[in-house]
Amino acid sequence: MRAVRFEAFRGMPELVEVPSLACPPRGAVITVHATGVCRSDWHAWQGHDDSVLLPHIPGHEFAGVVAEVGDEVTRFTVGDRVTAPFILACGRCAQCLAGTPQVCPEQRQPGFDLPGAWAEQVVVIEADHNLVALPDGIDMTLAAGLGCRVGTAHHAVRAQAAVQPGEQVAVFGCGGLGLACVMIALAAGAEVIAVDVSPRALTAAEALGATALPSSPDIAAQVREVTGGGAHVSLDALGSATTARAGIESLRPRGRHVQVGLLLGEDADPSLPIGRVIAQELQILGSHGLAVAEYGELLAEIASGRLDLAGTVGRVIDAEQLPAAMIAMDQPPTSAGMTVARWV
Repeated sequence: MRAVRFEAFRGMPELVEVPSLACPPRGAVITVHATGVCRSDWHAWQGHDDSVLLPHIPGHEFAGVVAEVGDEVTRFTVGDRVTAPFILACGRCAQCLAGTPQVCPEQRQPGFDLPGAWAEQVVVIEADHNLVALPDGIDMTLAAGLGCRVGTAHHAVRAQAAVQPGEQVAVFGCGGLGLACVMIALAAGAEVIAVDVSPRALTAAEALGATALPSSPDIAAQVREVTGGGAHVSLDALGSATTARAGIESLRPRGRHVQVGLLLGEDADPSLPIGRVIAQELQILGSHGLAVAEYGELLAEIASGRLDLAGTVGRVIDAEQLPAAMIAMDQPPTSAGMTVARWV
């Protein structure tokens, strides 16, 4: 099969022929129709994740069709339209049995410690637990983002922040993940303030219905001013020490900050205003992926039209353009929303 692979960290990714995939007894082989280009793929390529072994096929967002199932798989058959969360859980541990597979201690991740979806096929382990059936009405290009950015945003806004109608939500960083947070918070009935350094990203957020604020050194004070005392919820969808701090400082007393973007490299252990957290009884919440059981609500919102994913897609490219798309992430994005590559 064809796949995009890199031999060295920061080495040029190349479209190459690799051996076909073996199907595990409890797993499935998926023919990839569409795959996302995510900042996390760039971090893997940079060598920021020590689970990545070389040579490596990146990619953790995908939608496709089941090509083969293992002998022990009972819930899916060849030809099913599917996606999967980027966290593939074991299905047997205490966390999985409690319905929180997104924090499974035995989790595996395609595109990180498993070969990824920048390929014509990808393996999903423990298919009965990790595969999600896609309704016929959901396009593969849009569905490619459900496993990571849209799913992650839904879990952050709905499950972790528990956003309520009428609340004010500040989203810091309006790339693919941030725009998904904006859309889902708006669908929840919130008033959304979108913060970014990119005029293009702010325009995209504004078109969705958010109030746009250009990032600046005093952005937290600006958010507190436009919200009349601070946001009920802040979400750092970028992942930096600066945006994490600004998100916390933009809250009203007893507000909730959700850290959605990964904090890596120099930002992995940031200095945060914990004195403010104590004095104002703020909450800081982590958010990691999406539980498989939460897909039902997400898919229902999409099917009903309440959540329109069209705004999450910025560019659609051919699979042959994936190496260039990886290199391009060295620079600020030239379009709002996510880039999706089509294999089929």
